[in-house]
Amino acid sequence: MLEKLKEEVYKANLDLVKYGLVVLTWGNASGIDRESGLVVIKPSGVSYDKMKAQDMVVVDYTGKVIEGKLRPSSDTATHLELYLAHPGIGGIVHTHSTFSTAFAQSGRQILPYGTTHADYFHGAIPCLRALKRAEVESEYEKNSGRVINEAFSGKDIMEIPACLLANHGPFAWGETPGKAAENAAVLEEVAQMAYYTEALDKNAQPAQGYLLDKHYFRKHGKDAYYGQTRPGGKE
Repeated sequence: MLEKLKEEVYKANLDLVKYGLVVLTWGNASGIDRESGLVVIKPSGVSYDKMKAQDMVVVDYTGKVIEGKLRPSSDTATHLELYLAHPGIGGIVHTHSTFSTAFAQSGRQILPYGTTHADYFHGAIPCLRALKRAEVESEYEKNSGRVINEAFSGKDIMEIPACLLANHGPFAWGETPGKAAENAAVLEEVAQMAYYTEALDKNAQPAQGYLLDKHYFRKHGKDAYYGQTRPGGKE
């Protein structure tokens, strides 16, 4: 069942290791098959070096295991909340990467200080509100997803494909599991750049909006011209 998607999700999980975003088992990636409404996600607490594509777990929108011998990630409910609310999301990644998590633990957004940030994110990467006691004590993972959805209500979640959960860590997403992993890697890089920028200049300000827009829209949208694909799909 969903063998191709299992391979994609498996590779995305291994990409987290390749990009240096996870220690031990601190992270997970998932992907969704919109036609069937089923989600494939990493099994909980399984070592990356022992994991195989066939270990990926298939769940439905309620979190019920449809296929797989292992328990799905403990963050499954968070992933499901995002998939249910945002049809454009095809893959989701969660890590505890160092610099992104440091911003999350500080309760601080990552400001767009330069064009590297703007190539992937159209604005600051938000650090969301802390969960309330009741939200933590009941349906913690589901409520984490609800807080993300709350923060992006009325916005295009694909324009800023990542966020920071206060005192927890980053989530990133994309059109595919692989793209979600890529966005998580870029998130960590721009978090590190922002940290050093602020260390060098405590009064640093975001780059000019017109410069940020130029870099974002030359890679995204109908008039994008970065790379080999031209508007209209022509090479």
